[in-house]
Amino acid sequence: MAATDALSSPGDDDRFITAMSRVVAALPFGLDTRVAPTFVGFALINGSGFVLDLSLLTLLHSGFGLPLPVAFTAGYLTSFALSFFFNRRFNFRSHAPAGRQLAVYVVAVAINYAAFILGVADALAAAGLEYHLARVAAACCEGVYMYCALRWIVFR
Repeated sequence: MAATDALSSPGDDDRFITAMSRVVAALPFGLDTRVAPTFVGFALINGSGFVLDLSLLTLLHSGFGLPLPVAFTAGYLTSFALSFFFNRRFNFRSHAPAGRQLAVYVVAVAINYAAFILGVADALAAAGLEYHLARVAAACCEGVYMYCALRWIVFR
């Protein structure tokens, strides 16, 4: 039995995308024709991952006193590892070989990390913005970038 089979039952990915389609269908102002169900799924998965990211950031920096770049990195890597699995399995429902996708994902995450985590978040924190707010600002930028990377490059 494959690892993904042990973690979910058959049809879980179908139920997930069906639920995301229902959310999109309920959107007002004609947004139901403009928003993809995968975008809503991405927002749910990565939003949950972001909560984990911020929790680890707080624990590691404020709780254990680790330097911000180390705390940013640990939270980031943990949330993006989970994001890959859940987006691949449930949101984009990919059946392509995971090895190639993981390699492309690692490149996308490395670019994202350098630009938004070490670049934007660390610069904003160094400029005096409270580190949680700096991380949230960086997350807004990275969310757009990562959705595009996942939808059109990693899981195309």
